[in-house]
Amino acid sequence: MADAEVASGERQSLRFMWLYALAVAGGAVSYVPFLTLLLPLRATELAGDARIDLLAYIAFAGAIAASVGNIAFGWLSDLTGTRRPWIATGLVLSCTLLICVRATSGPLDLLGLIVVWQLALNMMLGPLGAWAGDSVPDSQKGFLGGLLAFAPALGAASGAFVTLPGLAGPDQRLVLVAALVAAMVLPVLLFGRPRPMPHLMLDDASPDERIRHAKRSAAARMWLVRLLVQIAEAALFAYLLIWFTSIDPTFTDSETARVFSIVLALSVPLALLAGRWSDRRERPILPLALGSAIGSIGLLLMAISDNLGGAIAGYVVFGLSTSVFLALHTSQTLRVLPKPSMRGRDLGIFNLTNTVPSLIMPWLTLALVPVFGFSALFFTLAALVALGTALLLTLVKTK
Repeated sequence: MADAEVASGERQSLRFMWLYALAVAGGAVSYVPFLTLLLPLRATELAGDARIDLLAYIAFAGAIAASVGNIAFGWLSDLTGTRRPWIATGLVLSCTLLICVRATSGPLDLLGLIVVWQLALNMMLGPLGAWAGDSVPDSQKGFLGGLLAFAPALGAASGAFVTLPGLAGPDQRLVLVAALVAAMVLPVLLFGRPRPMPHLMLDDASPDERIRHAKRSAAARMWLVRLLVQIAEAALFAYLLIWFTSIDPTFTDSETARVFSIVLALSVPLALLAGRWSDRRERPILPLALGSAIGSIGLLLMAISDNLGGAIAGYVVFGLSTSVFLALHTSQTLRVLPKPSMRGRDLGIFNLTNTVPSLIMPWLTLALVPVFGFSALFFTLAALVALGTALLLTLVKTK
């Protein structure tokens, strides 16, 4: 694969890469403001005091639907040999179902609609993720990873935008989110026109079993590393505000959101710089190892912090490093997948690292925090992320 790329000497157009990054950011906008802000409000309207239970059921069922949908539709796009029709169909269905949330009349209606919406959403997201592997050569994957750092930042910004006072009511907010998603995803479908890269679709025909085993081993290690980092990310996403207020009860949710937003905004230029550097130096794994190592240090700083300033500093170190790590990991994963002809399916399996942590993290937290406090949780998470760093160091020389 690498030899074919070198021989071709082709690079993907910047137009496609920027429009692709915009579409991926549209994918984040499709679920971040809805799941974090608009869905809890609707659950409160329908379930009242039982909203916590309803949201827990929705989170569990939605995670399963998202996992199944991402693998299934990625695989179907592999089998049909095309991505864009699946992306377009998923875009239309997911936006339509999102607007229909206001028509739900009870908790079961809402639960069922969210499951179907997750399937439709991943009809778009699964093939969209694989499309990058079809179109972006290894020599540009670092830059691609930097561009992908815009997605979480814009996802968070969209939540603040659609909830601006006086901008839109509850019904109109759902329409506004759907319109933003369509405006961000459609341009790459209509105007992206990527340069054909047929060599990126060829499976490795090497008869050497050792080479095939090495590639499978690299993919397995990349999967496990992302899982370990995402467990820490999930814990911080769920309990950051609670931890801050346990140190300083006057610290508000808006101040927590501000810290979170600043970290996401700063991570974008850092990811772009790290991605460009990895492309120029042909060191795709080293920035990942550094990101996870610094993230582990951030967790250690959080574990030993006994004042708000130290707590925020520790989180900023962790948040910046792991945000860069996750953006670059997403693009560099494309180079280690064992079968390019099945990359949609395999990326779906990789994306289990985005849903499985939500099933692991609550039990880990319940086992540690009530008895030993948040420090024990952060020490444990630091050890998990450090283990991920050790795994990455075995791949640092991979080109």
